[in-house]
Amino acid sequence: MLKTSYRARGNTSLVAEGLNGQSSHSSNGANKDFSDRILIGDVREVLPQVPDGIVDCIITSPPYFKQRDYNDSRQIGAEADVQQYITTLIEVFQECRRVMKDSGSLWLNLGDKYSDGQLLGLPWRVALALQSSGWILRSEIIWHKPNAMPHSVDDRPTTDHEQLFFFTKSPKYYYDVDAIREPHVTFSEQSKMRGGRRHFGKRNGTPENGKNKGNSNLHDGRWDQAFHPKGRNKRTVWSIPLGKYRGAHFAVFPEKLIEPCVMAGCPQKGLVLDPFFGAGTVGLVAGRLGRRFLGVELNSSYAAMAKERLRAMQPFLLP
Repeated sequence: MLKTSYRARGNTSLVAEGLNGQSSHSSNGANKDFSDRILIGDVREVLPQVPDGIVDCIITSPPYFKQRDYNDSRQIGAEADVQQYITTLIEVFQECRRVMKDSGSLWLNLGDKYSDGQLLGLPWRVALALQSSGWILRSEIIWHKPNAMPHSVDDRPTTDHEQLFFFTKSPKYYYDVDAIREPHVTFSEQSKMRGGRRHFGKRNGTPENGKNKGNSNLHDGRWDQAFHPKGRNKRTVWSIPLGKYRGAHFAVFPEKLIEPCVMAGCPQKGLVLDPFFGAGTVGLVAGRLGRRFLGVELNSSYAAMAKERLRAMQPFLLP
């Protein structure tokens, strides 16, 4: 079984067992190999033992406020009030920022909560607090859930989305725009351009007025120069079903939601951190896409579940 021992203060000692059963030891986090590891414990005590600037990308979904009981007095999400919850998350992500390279990025998924008949607006409250603490907010992505759980409410619309925020540590950062391009809608049956598909590649095939006004490539039929050959830039509404894992009694991070974050935010063989590892889906996707992972998980039973899933994809793991 994968085990991590630590002491929160003083001369810390960290022992972590990898998926192959080998153990590594570090004093004060000095060990160079944090690849493909799961560290078990409170992220606020474990993460300070990880060296500065080794992580390329962070992809995570922290425990939601008063959503689930993890049967541990140290759990995040059970704070007495919203402000305490936000403060706790800011402290965690300040430590995340320390272990991240200057070129790194953070992809943060967070759900909202109703209390006393009103929506708390937690995702944006956390996002703005992170921005105030030094993170650079680059984008808000809407995760649309086509298979969202139905609700019995009859006095408001049913919620079928969550936020995914894209932050960076510095103004210059790694981002592979080509890795996550989408097919051009203009060249598909979904095109809403006037004249339908008959205008493709024809001179004067687009109106002189409107959003394409002045685009000589379009009006002269040079479509190959007007549109990127690899597709259009990724949009900010992602329609992805909820994730499922037979071994878990809860919904897991969907792999399709994580894939674009890994592909755009982490170079090949780079290190992806999930400080709230859960069932290990971030590690699973990172390994499959040729990246390394580092997970931190409070609940040892969840860590065991993650290890079981990751062992199944052992052939994909980097040496």
